[in-house]
Amino acid sequence: MFAPVRRSLALAASRGGRQVLLSARSQRPLSIPRVRTAAYTTTPRLRQEAFHSQLENTPPLPSAKSTAQTPQTLTEKIVQRYSVGLAPGKTVKSGDYVTLAPHHCMTHDNSWPVAMKFMSIGASKIHDNRQVVMTLDHDVQNKSEANLKKYRQIEEFAGKHGIDFYPAGRGIGHQIMVEEGYAWPGTVTVASDSHSNMYGGVGCLGTPMVRTDAASIWATGRTWWQIPPIAKVTLTGILPPGVTGKDVIVALCGLFNNDDVLNHAIEFTGSEETLRSISIDDRLAIANMTTEWGALSGLFPIDSVLQQWLRARATTAAMFNPEAAKGKFTHDKIDDLINNQLRADAGATYAKSLYLNLSTLSPFVAGPNSVKVATPLKDLEAQDIKLNKAYLVSCTNSRASDIAAAANVFREAAKDGAIPKVADGVKFYIAAASTLEQAAAEEAGDWQVLLAAGAEPLPSGCGPCIGLGTGLLEPGEVGISASNRNFKGRMGSTDAKAYLASPEVVAASALKGKIAGPGWYQKPEGVEKVIIGEGNGDIVHDKAISIEEALDKLIAQADSMIASAEKEFSGEEAAAEPAANEEETLTEILPGFPEKIEGEIVFCDADNINTDGIYPGKYTYQDNVTTEKMAEVCMENYDKEFGKVAKEGDILVSGFNFGCGSSREQAATAILAKKIPLVVSGSFGNIFSRNSINNALMGVEVPRLVQRLRENFKAEADGEKVLTRRTGWKLVWDVRRSKVTVTEGESGKQWSQKVGELPPNVQEIIARGGLEKWVKSQIEA
Repeated sequence: MFAPVRRSLALAASRGGRQVLLSARSQRPLSIPRVRTAAYTTTPRLRQEAFHSQLENTPPLPSAKSTAQTPQTLTEKIVQRYSVGLAPGKTVKSGDYVTLAPHHCMTHDNSWPVAMKFMSIGASKIHDNRQVVMTLDHDVQNKSEANLKKYRQIEEFAGKHGIDFYPAGRGIGHQIMVEEGYAWPGTVTVASDSHSNMYGGVGCLGTPMVRTDAASIWATGRTWWQIPPIAKVTLTGILPPGVTGKDVIVALCGLFNNDDVLNHAIEFTGSEETLRSISIDDRLAIANMTTEWGALSGLFPIDSVLQQWLRARATTAAMFNPEAAKGKFTHDKIDDLINNQLRADAGATYAKSLYLNLSTLSPFVAGPNSVKVATPLKDLEAQDIKLNKAYLVSCTNSRASDIAAAANVFREAAKDGAIPKVADGVKFYIAAASTLEQAAAEEAGDWQVLLAAGAEPLPSGCGPCIGLGTGLLEPGEVGISASNRNFKGRMGSTDAKAYLASPEVVAASALKGKIAGPGWYQKPEGVEKVIIGEGNGDIVHDKAISIEEALDKLIAQADSMIASAEKEFSGEEAAAEPAANEEETLTEILPGFPEKIEGEIVFCDADNINTDGIYPGKYTYQDNVTTEKMAEVCMENYDKEFGKVAKEGDILVSGFNFGCGSSREQAATAILAKKIPLVVSGSFGNIFSRNSINNALMGVEVPRLVQRLRENFKAEADGEKVLTRRTGWKLVWDVRRSKVTVTEGESGKQWSQKVGELPPNVQEIIARGGLEKWVKSQIEA
């Protein structure tokens, strides 16, 4: 008898608020501001000199509280709380390197590899077992003895150390972190998985760490982090009927698709009215896919919508499971959160500001095979794109509200009370984000509706989203999914096409056998296009900011002139400019470390080559893959011919944002297995950079080289693009002089360029064979 009560309390805050707003306001004429466009700057490269801060063995000092004299963003305020060893009075800001003691650290199927790293460095005791959470979610359909053995080892390790453990089938780790209260608003919570950004949907600063970092947290309770540049994304207007959080993030990925927020921390903001139109489930979907947008976090404010959601969960817990709820969802904790609420300061500094007018948004679809290609649903419907498979799975969009939306598509299409079937020739796979979400969907009858329509249920877990288990895309097939990532080969064959959309569009497409919507979208009056731009979406405010920035620049110039004049009148000599022929600044080279790395350039001419392209997901959770096999499959999802073209000792050069995507360390170790010592790109995904150094793979960013290669090796006359090309060009990286020299062919021109320094502390990590072996050497010393 309590089931309807429990369900209404648990889901009211996340599912009810939006419809009330829309019914009252959907008829209001829309006022559309003009768009102000501007050029966006690319992300500055994270300096590599900071690795020593991760590796210090000195005990942490208590964190100093912010002096509150320097305005801080919400991200900076949360990091301030969870930084240890800060100097007294230190106020952290973007760009600072800090030692973080995260509130929680989650690992999933990779828990055993992390445990192996943990034990290999000589650690035997978890620093704080309340800090660590383990969930099994990725390869839950795999019943092989090897996988079951690994799962047993993880469970036994968790039991031995008193770690909170969630077995296979209980749910996807990120969903568990949210629904069990580990990802708490105003905290830093990390996970050894790239979709940790999802925690930002509940005001928790979630960011990914890699396996080696997780082992460090287990052993010491802390790791290092550089506070990224912070981007503010202002949402204006309200979501029209038929538009969801998934449409918001698909549109953001596709419309701001020039690495606008690459390696940034994002803070979403907006008016109270706007934010009330975005439910918590929608916020979780948006934050989750900020990973695909290129960001390191996606943080929503701690506002009234979140507070209502928390209150509903606390009430449910108090009524039905008070003992288990202790320390998680309680009204006392929520009271404390409200009384000590964190919010960005007025005047806080952001690296960039973007905006999206939600009222102008319609349903969008991403793909095929890229989140950077976003198309209005109506345009794809006109193309009559036939489907083979549809998926309502993943931590992005398979909560009870998503399942309800999909079920309503079939209910509305029912005739004489009979639920219609999925279209002939289409398979529709469903898997709830957790068993709790499935139970809520079952109590509402939504799960049963989808089963009656012919959907095939899968256990709660990652499954097809990660390319594991039942229902993968076969060569030539087309699929549409409510998941987060549609990289080529991610969900099956590299010869398949994958699209991403909201749960209702996925369900409607499964029903009709082609990409289609349920017809719920109501276009507001006066809307002709999506309005996006740089700034806050307020023309008067943005103009004022532009004037203020111009004045700040003039004041800075005046200050510089005054300072120079004061020095001149005081007789103080100004620092001389270095002469053109002055000797270069040299980097110290550790004994035995090579002063130069050189080789022939093999060019993979593509931007956004992701970790699935570098190392296929189907091998990621096989712990017995040999070095030879890793070398064989390296880059095969990008180009099956890569293994035949690339040779030992080559230097791999690729485009921009190389290594985006998941946190798998094998993306770096597979390249090393291929005996390629150096990767050069226009820019790297942050998590790949971290993995590279942690695993002793060197990388250098040289945008000019990418440009020169593209100018010289254009597509052939027939339009065929060579994915992997031996160029005959030579590259020499002079580590001591922090300079690369490129020779363009046998008798081609030669040019040089300064690059980032590889300091001695990073040299030592690489020379030791990676961070894991470095830490072990320090423990043994």
